[in-house]
Amino acid sequence: MPDDHKVKVMVLDDSLLFREIMTKGLSGDSRIELVGIANDPFEAKDKIPQLEPDVLTLDIEMPKMDGIKFLKHLMPQYPLPVIVISSLKASVFEAMDAGAIDFIAKPDNLNEDTGRFFTDLKNKIVAASQARFAYRRQTAAEIKLEPEGVTGAVDPFSIIAIGASTGGTDAINSMLTKFTSNMPGIVIVQHMPAGFTSLYAKRLDSISNLTVKEASDGDEVKPGVALLAPGDFHMTVEKAAGGYRVRCNQDRKVNGHRPSVDVLFDSVADAAGNKAIGIILTGMGADGAVGLKKIRTFGGYTIGQDERSSVVYGMPMAAYMSGAVMMQLPLYRIPDEIIRKLSHL
Repeated sequence: MPDDHKVKVMVLDDSLLFREIMTKGLSGDSRIELVGIANDPFEAKDKIPQLEPDVLTLDIEMPKMDGIKFLKHLMPQYPLPVIVISSLKASVFEAMDAGAIDFIAKPDNLNEDTGRFFTDLKNKIVAASQARFAYRRQTAAEIKLEPEGVTGAVDPFSIIAIGASTGGTDAINSMLTKFTSNMPGIVIVQHMPAGFTSLYAKRLDSISNLTVKEASDGDEVKPGVALLAPGDFHMTVEKAAGGYRVRCNQDRKVNGHRPSVDVLFDSVADAAGNKAIGIILTGMGADGAVGLKKIRTFGGYTIGQDERSSVVYGMPMAAYMSGAVMMQLPLYRIPDEIIRKLSHL
């Protein structure tokens, strides 16, 4: 990224130590310019219109006003991409509901664990700066009041594989809540840190008609169940008696990710062939494009989220441009298309 197009970042955190660490950690990157620091939401509210940051990093736990409350005040008045920096707490997903675009785990040891943290944070900042933050929300006519399921018996060898990154937590929420419990088994990779995947799976389980859980090595892929790849583990699918099971491993990262969408999709193509449905959702980069192409080549059905409804049209675009996507749709239409396809197999 040219120097005159640096991403302008503002940091909001009540900890003086962490603000100093952020100042040092974000310096020296040719893609990023730290334009301001605030130690509480009231200071941030005054500085944001003056400094016009492209991206805001936000601590959730602060005195005077917590980060979630601040987000709810900020977004209607000054919407901008926000990355939450949080300890391992379920409240991070409340922040996502309030308008945050992404999150990252705060290092446990601020003196030793910051190297990988800043590599990941800088990449997330760049991705957030490219987000279609004002992407169109669903209208009332597009949102089903009642979830739908497959017409007729579910083929035990049918399987749905979903991959997503930036913006994916909201997109996956939207999809799974449209399904009833008679759907085929679902396997999901959402780029997410270790620990948070368990919290996210529990959250999805509480809001959908499916049973959603963080996958464990050897879990069966069963109708009505969605398995989420655990953070820092690849997840693959293999044939088993009467269906499939998943395997989880810590092999090298693929496309810079573990879990990787490509790793999941590649295994689904091998195991399920023409019984597979692969869906690539919003996200930065190209993870999933190669694996989705393999699903299509092996006779499966492939769907990509369209640009207009994607927060970041990176992964779906890469898949579409490679010829991996058979049907490109806005997010709200994808569940209908999956159900239509399964009901006519």
